[in-house]
Amino acid sequence: MVPAHGGRAAEPVYRPILASRRGELEALSHLDGAVTSLLAPVIQVSILDSFTLDVFGRLPEGLLPAVDVTALPDAPETELVRWDVPLVPVIGLAESDRRLVAHGAAARAHAHRSVVRLRVGQDRAGPDATTTAAERIWRLTRLVPEQCDLLVDAGDVCCAADVRVAEPRIRRLLEWARRHSWRSVSVAAGGMPPTMSRLPTDEPVRVDRWDWQLWQRLADLGVSYGDYGVGSAVPGADQPGDRLPTVRYTADGAWWVYRWSRRGGRGDDRFADLCRTLVSAPNWPTAGAAFSWGDHEILRRARRGAGAGSISNWAAWGTSHHLAHVLATLTSPGRESRPGPWRSAQPAPERGRPARPHRGGETRRAG
Repeated sequence: MVPAHGGRAAEPVYRPILASRRGELEALSHLDGAVTSLLAPVIQVSILDSFTLDVFGRLPEGLLPAVDVTALPDAPETELVRWDVPLVPVIGLAESDRRLVAHGAAARAHAHRSVVRLRVGQDRAGPDATTTAAERIWRLTRLVPEQCDLLVDAGDVCCAADVRVAEPRIRRLLEWARRHSWRSVSVAAGGMPPTMSRLPTDEPVRVDRWDWQLWQRLADLGVSYGDYGVGSAVPGADQPGDRLPTVRYTADGAWWVYRWSRRGGRGDDRFADLCRTLVSAPNWPTAGAAFSWGDHEILRRARRGAGAGSISNWAAWGTSHHLAHVLATLTSPGRESRPGPWRSAQPAPERGRPARPHRGGETRRAG
């Protein structure tokens, strides 16, 4: 994977939201240690099992995942501090008092910080109500704003119309966010369609990365970038890949989706044909197999050096390449849309206390 230019240590520039599936977790486990400080993944845990806990304990040194357990029951076994692995809790505005207290304990046990996830489509209260919800989080977790990274999650953004609707909502939310001294602010969205079943087969199909276009339109605000990897932001959407051999391959501004249904021969032969098509395409990186672990695995299949793999493998290889591509893009020298430091629009408030609202804020909406 391509490291940041200059080899200097840096704050994370990329916050991908990933499902806690085998493919996505395997991609994280193969990250190059040179870039772990630039990546701050958010892992959405929907099922708690021994595999998930084991993978969290084997992630590369320096990679500190943020973990969202909103989908799990509010019970003692889902308290992150009990997992005994380094992580950052992800906190929603509507968490129960008990879970907020537990998240605060988890934050103090490891990184002394948290991620506050504000969902554009769900958290639609006005600015004053949103501030009240944030103050409740800080009070019950015993954290202050400077210990909290704000993640503004736009959810599913899959067409130009979605981008036009989302942009002003996010700008209003970020105007509210400037009232408080957040540790950092990121904007995430998901541009991948929820299913691939209607796409043509046996040819590369271009799918626009609308999440990337949305972030570029917000570049003047200096917020960091987030997305849903090669997965969809739609709850319950298909796992990356389907019954046909499928690879979702990230390029500048788009994904190229390869779904191969050619009959004849063994399944390994069919997937090898897919991979040969991919590695001969213009979007295959100049670094080739050295670009990421996922690219290395794809090239092995193109050369018939291994079997076709499974749905989880295809998701892992596509996710691995995606993470490398996004980081290489965000850290490329001279990039104009590279995220700058978040700056409040007014002097920082007293530590641990919110700033006074702007005049007229009572009538504005936060989303």
